[in-house]
Amino acid sequence: MDVLLEIMEPGQSLLPHQTGPGMRKRVVGIDLGTTFSLVAAIGVAGTPLCIPDEEGHCALPSVVHYGEDQTILVGRAARERALTHPEATIASVKRYMGRGLADLSTQLSTIPHGLEAGEGGMVRIVAGSARVSPVEVSAEILKALKQRAEEALGGALHGVVITVPAYFDDAQRQATKDAARVAGLEVLRLLNEPTAAALAYGLDKGSEGLYAIYDLGGGTFDISLLKLEKEVFQVMATSGDSALGGDDLDQWLVRRIMQETGMEHPDPGWIQACRKVARTVKEQLSDQEQVEFSLPGAIGQTSRITRTEFETGIRELIRRTIPICRRVLKDAGVASEALQGVVLVGGSTRVPLVRRMVAEFFGREPLVDLDPDQVVALGAAHQAETLAGNAPAEMLLLDVTPLSLGIETMGDLVEKIIPRNAPIPTARAQDFTTFQDGQTAMAIHVVQGERELASQCRSLARFELRGIPPMTAGAARIRVTYQVDADGLLTVSAQEETTGVAQSIAVKPSYGLTDDEIADMLQEAMRHGEADLLARLFNEAKVEADRVLAAAGAALREDGDLLNENELQRVKGAMQTLWEATQGESADLIQERIQKMDQETRFFAQRRMDRSLQQAMTGRKVDDFA
Repeated sequence: MDVLLEIMEPGQSLLPHQTGPGMRKRVVGIDLGTTFSLVAAIGVAGTPLCIPDEEGHCALPSVVHYGEDQTILVGRAARERALTHPEATIASVKRYMGRGLADLSTQLSTIPHGLEAGEGGMVRIVAGSARVSPVEVSAEILKALKQRAEEALGGALHGVVITVPAYFDDAQRQATKDAARVAGLEVLRLLNEPTAAALAYGLDKGSEGLYAIYDLGGGTFDISLLKLEKEVFQVMATSGDSALGGDDLDQWLVRRIMQETGMEHPDPGWIQACRKVARTVKEQLSDQEQVEFSLPGAIGQTSRITRTEFETGIRELIRRTIPICRRVLKDAGVASEALQGVVLVGGSTRVPLVRRMVAEFFGREPLVDLDPDQVVALGAAHQAETLAGNAPAEMLLLDVTPLSLGIETMGDLVEKIIPRNAPIPTARAQDFTTFQDGQTAMAIHVVQGERELASQCRSLARFELRGIPPMTAGAARIRVTYQVDADGLLTVSAQEETTGVAQSIAVKPSYGLTDDEIADMLQEAMRHGEADLLARLFNEAKVEADRVLAAAGAALREDGDLLNENELQRVKGAMQTLWEATQGESADLIQERIQKMDQETRFFAQRRMDRSLQQAMTGRKVDDFA
């Protein structure tokens, strides 16, 4: 099979150089994930590429650490701090987006930081000395991805497409847009994650027909049925569970480790260490039949788990996705036999049990030739390129509303105006009337959900239509119109037909931020932008220095006998000068001392390696290596 490769000069970027008037606009797609986040752009060959950091990593851990000195770390540096300062480190913030304290009551016992009721009903996170909203935490992750993209593309971004779980409700979507605004990003569109994945797949394969997109990410599960036909890309139905994902698989392993060690009331640092071990074990079990691992906090103690044991423990979690898949097929009115294929998205779909259960339900092996971690970001980059006008619209993209939108009527009942899985953008209207004689005002309560009672659905907004002429009950005609834009966000208007009196509201869920709050955050970011960047660079360098010093200390404890007194003082001297640099404020000095320490201790590392080889070969014969 012939393979076409991109031939690049040394140092040449795979991303287009975008400068000057009339040039293509700098746009990217961002997958704001629960566990990892990615940013992608269209490369010089016209295909999407994920943008890596300086170390070559595309995936940015969705972790933010708030230091006592007001500094903020994002990504790998923050994840390392979670082991020593878990109470000041926030992971999986996506699960908090658009949620109140009552929504998260079941998670309080498993998280190291605090949660409290914030303004407007949205939960507020207590991370060390910081009190921040999920919007602010997500904004820090978006800022890091924005900086990475602007450095790669050579300038400021024109706009971005951000993906969200298909089953995100209006409050969660609004919170995501708020986070982007705080990060200084212009959102071209919010795009459902399964739609983004299918968009990338459809454009790549040029396929037509029905496809199911099974998306099991770090914190959410989505299943969408999409139809690709004659350049029209339509979401037929979507459903999911916004509280089910890879984090839950990790949590099962954490509980198993707790049982083995007999830890009934572990400290937050130990729990974070367990989660790190659990993620590694889960990934290894996808390729190995059994894994042996060290128990956190128990020096020299190990445990072993087989793939069968793991699959038995998580089977009920994976089984929860099957009825949701069945519901989507029913909503779309199709049988599984009509599908052209099933596409897997999300890192947790690498778990063999997930693939077997998906294959069993749909009656076919799922398609696994795409990188499940990157495909969402790649699809978002495609859509960003089209919306910016850099590329022709190769297909019409029709998405759907994930949940029904309705209005409360008398008796706490819900009248659904826009049903779930209705194509968007859309506008629908319905007539209502007064309940009492002489009624001159009507309260409009906007709700979202599938339950029959308003009290059982999520409240989105309330407003009043005043100025209705006094009439007998039932004589007035009030037309209520719901409009949903391409991002899935809602505007509601009400008009009395005989007088023309009208009132409208852009539904701003109580879990979002006010415009003033967002403006204040943006002003704060501009005022402290340069100082924040310098502080971040210093803290990243300090984290690296701490890692180097810890490794050197461990090496001295294990193999310090390899050094004479002069050599020992030489190594300790290098360590001391590096430590002193961490007490200052210069990131450049720390990096300089790290390099110097590497030079000063290279001979020690070589002796340790020689000892290891000698120990490995002791008692072995030449024939053993034949």
